[in-house]
Amino acid sequence: MEALILTPGSAPLSRNIEDYPDGIIIPIDKPYRWTSADVIRKVKYAAIRHFGKKNLKVGHAGTLDPLATGVLLVCIGKATKLAETLQSHDKEYVAGVTFGATTPSYDLEKEIDRMFPHEHITADAVSRALPAFIGEQDQIAPLFSAKSVDGVRAYELARKLYKQHSGTEGETSAPGSEIDSAAESLIRVSRINISELELLAFERSTGERRLEGEDRATGSNASSRINVTDNTALGLPRAVIRMSCSKGTYVRAFARDLGEALNSGAHLDSLQRSRSGIFRIENALSVEQALEKLTH
Repeated sequence: MEALILTPGSAPLSRNIEDYPDGIIIPIDKPYRWTSADVIRKVKYAAIRHFGKKNLKVGHAGTLDPLATGVLLVCIGKATKLAETLQSHDKEYVAGVTFGATTPSYDLEKEIDRMFPHEHITADAVSRALPAFIGEQDQIAPLFSAKSVDGVRAYELARKLYKQHSGTEGETSAPGSEIDSAAESLIRVSRINISELELLAFERSTGERRLEGEDRATGSNASSRINVTDNTALGLPRAVIRMSCSKGTYVRAFARDLGEALNSGAHLDSLQRSRSGIFRIENALSVEQALEKLTH
């Protein structure tokens, strides 16, 4: 099966889906604060109108968190049969990790629940800690994730647990470690493989650094339901790390574990999926470009 792969330079699609017997794959650069479902909904609506086929199948090969950007593979027609295979391929990410504080979601969706010493964290310390994470290992997925636990999405369990440990103002009344302990009892351990880790940048203090991706949260589809905290004023140290890893690896969980390895705490402050299998961010289409291919 050889699906048509759209690139920014591809010609507009014909109006007949039968011209694409193996389906269509569109690598899209998912916008910041869009859910993967937001992208699929937008593309599916345009594809149904373009091809005039109401029961057209449209799906994706591997979800991305709302606060992440980067390669999301959208499959149309018979290419949806390839989704599981495409999802199994290795991935590459560029992650921003802030040290000295943790959040219950391990990213910026939840407020800081605990502060940690961070004066000892340097570029050299981060570089020396990274090799220990290369290779096969067990990883506990974040409780706030799309992972299924006995048929129930983990984020549904997470929100219930978080509510149980929250006060009337929504502030967490229990320490993060208590929530983490409960998470470990709910989330099964996954076997993952990290093949490459590279420290790309390190800054001693985030200062007034602008939140990654805020300028990319464009359009009405940038979900107002997705909360984003801003911790830049705390002046915490931050690293930018490139990671190549297997399917099922949670970069938020890696950030958590890296913080612990450095005798501190950490959370993810930005994430871009720069590659999914053979598909690289350089050849991905914006949502607007993808819709243009489906409107001519």
